[in-house]
Amino acid sequence: MAFKGGDENINRAGRKPGSKNKATKEIREAYQKLTEDNLENMSIWLVKIAGDDPAKAMDLMLRLSEYIIPKLARQEVVGNDGEDLFKNVKFNFGPDINNDQDRIEE
Repeated sequence: MAFKGGDENINRAGRKPGSKNKATKEIREAYQKLTEDNLENMSIWLVKIAGDDPAKAMDLMLRLSEYIIPKLARQEVVGNDGEDLFKNVKFNFGPDINNDQDRIEE
């Protein structure tokens, strides 16, 4: 079906930002169902993998968790003007041993 110029049924604005297309939505729903239907099997599979390679099992668990727990984005703490809030903060951990004149040299 070809669109003709001036057709009032054409959505010139496009999809709204953040909206999912139909195929993506269907794939996500199918993947969610597949995962839900295999939760018990996934536990068994992870135990089997952990028996041979615990690091691989942990890696798989971490990778699977990304679908459940969103990754945290890094946050930068700045003032209202965009300036670094901690630019004038100084920590005093005691005397600087690199500048100690009384240090005994071996």
